[in-house]
Amino acid sequence: MVEQSDRAPLLDWEEVPPAELVPAAPSPETEDSIHSGLSSYPTEGGVRADISLNTSPARPNSVTAVSGESAHSPHKHSGPGGDASATDEEGDCAFHGLSVRDRRVTGWEEKDQIVAVFVVTFDTRSGNMIEWCLPQDVNLEGVEFKSMASGSHRISSDFIYFRKGCYFGLACFANMPVESELERGARMKSVGILSPSYTLLYRYMHFLENQVRHQLQCPGQYSPLEAFYEDKKAVLPSGGNGLVTACPTSVLGPIVNRCMHPEMKITHPAGCMSQFIRFFGEQIMVLWKFALLRKRILIFSPPPVGVVCYRVYCCCCLANVSIPGMGVSAPEFRPFFYINVADIATLETEVSYVACTTEKIFEEKKELYDVYIDNQNVKTHRESLQPLLRLNSADREKYRKLCEQRQLLLYSQEVDGDCTSNEEDLFILFFMEQNNRIFQTLSEVAGSADPTLSAEHVRAMGLDPQSDRGFLVDLLEIYGIDVMLVIDNPCCPQCCPEELM
Repeated sequence: MVEQSDRAPLLDWEEVPPAELVPAAPSPETEDSIHSGLSSYPTEGGVRADISLNTSPARPNSVTAVSGESAHSPHKHSGPGGDASATDEEGDCAFHGLSVRDRRVTGWEEKDQIVAVFVVTFDTRSGNMIEWCLPQDVNLEGVEFKSMASGSHRISSDFIYFRKGCYFGLACFANMPVESELERGARMKSVGILSPSYTLLYRYMHFLENQVRHQLQCPGQYSPLEAFYEDKKAVLPSGGNGLVTACPTSVLGPIVNRCMHPEMKITHPAGCMSQFIRFFGEQIMVLWKFALLRKRILIFSPPPVGVVCYRVYCCCCLANVSIPGMGVSAPEFRPFFYINVADIATLETEVSYVACTTEKIFEEKKELYDVYIDNQNVKTHRESLQPLLRLNSADREKYRKLCEQRQLLLYSQEVDGDCTSNEEDLFILFFMEQNNRIFQTLSEVAGSADPTLSAEHVRAMGLDPQSDRGFLVDLLEIYGIDVMLVIDNPCCPQCCPEELM
C-alpha cells in the first residue's frame, strides 16, 4: 500500500493553525485543583488522577479513593468521546491530553479518516438528492437531508455537523441566485465529508466552503473532490466497526497540557464556549445538571444551524469528568448534532444524547427527549426533573465564581499581556474541576468504612444539601455509586435525619 502524504499534490485544503507555543509549566494550584486523567466524555486532561475503580464482589458499584499514581492499564473508549484524536503536527494538542512533543515521543497520532466525500443538491422536482459521492458504493441514505437543513432555502450559507450511523459528518451549504426558471431562481448545494471522529473535521471547513461555491458556479466539476478523497481516504480497522482505536493510556504522563479541551480547539472557532455561556447566563447551571445526569437534550433553532451545532458540543463539555473509571456505568453522553424527522426511529432507542434541529414538530414528540431548549428557554415535561429548572443559592454562587474568574482572566490579558490562557480553557476547566470535586468526594465516601454522605459532604461539593437532594439521588443512581445520603429534614430539624440509598 502506498503511504498517503499529509497533503494532496497541488491542493491545499487544510487549515493550519499557528505554530504551537511551548506550554508553560503548570502551577501547583492548577495541578492540585484538577484530578485529571482519562475523561468519561468528551475531553481528556493531562494529569493522572488518584482514583481507581473498586471491583471487589463486596461492593461492586463503589469507587475507592487511593493514593499514589493511577494504574496505566489500557482503557477503551467507544463513540465520539473515545476517539483518540490528534490534530495536525503544527497545531493544537492531541485528544487524550497529548501534546505534539508527547506524540513524537510515543510515535502515536491519529491519521486522516475520511470515509466519504459527497455533493448534495436540491432538485425542484425530486427535492434533496445525492448528486455525487466517493466511494460510489458508500451508504449515504439520509445524508441528503442531514447536510441541507430544513429551512435552509431562507439563508445564503451554513455549515452542519451531523451523525450518520457510527460516522460523523460536516457539510457546508450555499444558496446562489440564478436566472433559471428550471431551478426556480436559486441553486442550492452542500459539499460534505464523513469520518469516524468529529475531532478533525474542522480542518476541512475552509476547503468545503470553497468547494460548495465551486459546485454552484461550475456544476459537475469534481476533480478537486476526487483528489481530496484519494489523499485523505480512511484505512479503517479490520474489525469493521468504523471506530478509531483509542490511544493507550500508558502514554499519558503527569502533565497539564495548555490545551485541556482539544475538541473545542479543533471543532469550533475561538470564543465558542464563552459565547455559549454568555448566551444562557445563569441557565448554564441548569444545563450543567441535566448534562451530568446524561439526559436527552434537544435544542431547537431555525437556520442557520451551524452555531447551534456548537451549542450541542458545549453541552457535552459541561459533563466532562476526568477521573479514570468514573461514569462507566452511566449512559454515554453523545453529540448527535443536527437531526431531522428521519432520525426519529434512531432517537427512540437512545437513552442519552444532545442534538439540535430546525424542525418544530419535535417539540410535540415528548417521548424523544427529556429537556427541550428553544432559544434561551429551557424546559422539561418530566415532573421529576422540573425542580432542577430552579436555580438555588449554590448554583448562583458557582455562576458568580465563574464570572469572577473570567473577569480576572480578561484583566490579566489586558494588563499583563497574558496570552497563555484563554476563556475556553477557563470555562472547560471550571466545570471539569466542579465535576471532579463531586465525584472525588463521592468516591472517597463510597470507599470509606462508613459510606454515609452528610450535608457537610454536599456543601464541600459545591451543592445545596436541600435543593440539590433530588439531583444527588439521581446522580448516585445513574453513576452506580454506593453511598447512603443523609440529609436533615428542613421541616422538622429535631427529627432524625432522612436516609436514602
